[in-house]
Amino acid sequence: MNIIPFGAAVRKRLGIIANEPKPDKSSDAAWLVLEAANDLGDHATVEACRRVIDANLNGTHASQSDLHIVLDYFR
Repeated sequence: MNIIPFGAAVRKRLGIIANEPKPDKSSDAAWLVLEAANDLGDHATVEACRRVIDANLNGTHASQSDLHIVLDYFR
């Protein structure tokens, strides 16, 4: 019979600490959109991406308008 570990045992074994900040998906999206917007010469979107990335690096929240630009860019 296989035992499936869970909870603290798994976090410890995998090196995951509960206090560790989780990666922000908006920052990952901002980097992708930044590259595409740069290629297309979309300067307004590039600036929005930079603000989202900067906010994430500073530990603050990005503005909702910038997040909408980044998250809806490929739609």
